[in-house]
Amino acid sequence: MKKLLTVFLLLCLLVGCLGCTQPVDNQPQGQFIVHFIDLGQSDSILLEYEGHFGLIDGGYANTSDKLLDYLEDQDVEKLDLVVSTHMHGDHIGGLPAVLEAYEVGVLWHSRQTYYSDAYDKLLYYADQQDTLVEKPVVTQLFLLGDVQLELLGPLQKSYTDINNSSLVIMASYGENRFLFTGDMRHEAEKELVEAGTNLKADVLKVGHHGSYTSTSYLFLRTVQPDYAVIQCGRNNEYGHPHSEPMSRLRDADVDIYRNDKLGTVIAVCDGKNITFSWEFADAKPEYNK
Repeated sequence: MKKLLTVFLLLCLLVGCLGCTQPVDNQPQGQFIVHFIDLGQSDSILLEYEGHFGLIDGGYANTSDKLLDYLEDQDVEKLDLVVSTHMHGDHIGGLPAVLEAYEVGVLWHSRQTYYSDAYDKLLYYADQQDTLVEKPVVTQLFLLGDVQLELLGPLQKSYTDINNSSLVIMASYGENRFLFTGDMRHEAEKELVEAGTNLKADVLKVGHHGSYTSTSYLFLRTVQPDYAVIQCGRNNEYGHPHSEPMSRLRDADVDIYRNDKLGTVIAVCDGKNITFSWEFADAKPEYNK
């Protein structure tokens, strides 16, 4: 009897161990889609994962109708997260209209604020629909379905130049990473690098619309992107993108996608591979590999 019981227990243990060794499928199952929306000389990025949506910045107030039309075309019914990277009008301007039109779960905005009509309206509509308003801190996470968003910067509470207060966000899905930088300048870039922040990313949203103030060699060598997206308007008054960051990106063999040349740019990621498409069929990105 004891021998039979011992054999039975050994068999149970063996079956249990075999069960533990069965492979677990941890690979991503859906598609993470990043829409770099062409709203002219401004930033607006729609994040999409299996029915979950997030929005980083909303362009100018006078392009809010175009933004709302785009969200409707993508069958957006609710936004899990809206991010205002900083308080300049070309980033925050269209967001009040978004919060007026859509249910929004969480609103992130920069800790460094100054009061403006757009900011007041943003908080008003957030209050009207009981949106959770947060000034996120570094390392804070948000899950958009299976996509992880992590706040990497800014590292200080305030800066002389408000562009450096831009919320810097890393989106991770499977093996792929997207870095969104708002209008962050060289000074804040250097702080992140010197702090040892893991900035490595496949796709870089180039800071400040391709201005010479951003995308330093130090920062670019740390991020090591394969692809860069520049959100700037056609024939804009600032001359964006400037020659200096364009030269740095070419030197680093980065493929460059520009809203002013391509229209809206869409990146589709399956957790291993990233493919791009764009609005203007007769235009081509700048391939540097």
